[in-house]
Amino acid sequence: MEKTYYDPSDLKKFGKIVEWDEELGNKFFEYYSAVFAEGALSAREKSLIALAVAHVIQCPYCIDAYTGDGLKRGISQEEMMEALHVGAAIRGGASLVHGVQMMNKYNKLSM
Repeated sequence: MEKTYYDPSDLKKFGKIVEWDEELGNKFFEYYSAVFAEGALSAREKSLIALAVAHVIQCPYCIDAYTGDGLKRGISQEEMMEALHVGAAIRGGASLVHGVQMMNKYNKLSM
């Protein structure tokens, strides 16, 4: 097996963060559970959003977790890929829209 900086087995250890700060760790996991509970959005929809965001922030642990979660919730590979492209489009657009700042600065400095 190829070694990487990220150890996939570390994902299973995520809950152990509570060991070093029980109060804040428990508060985080309480919040996390509340966020992913059924609400105006279904748990399935939230899983798909989480998968797209995981790619945008480039978290391999989150990508692994929400790919698996999505499969359990019946999310198809087509839906996953489409969500990934939505995330990529937003990320790309966010980079490009900052080009307006560059253009404004350039125009101001070149006058």
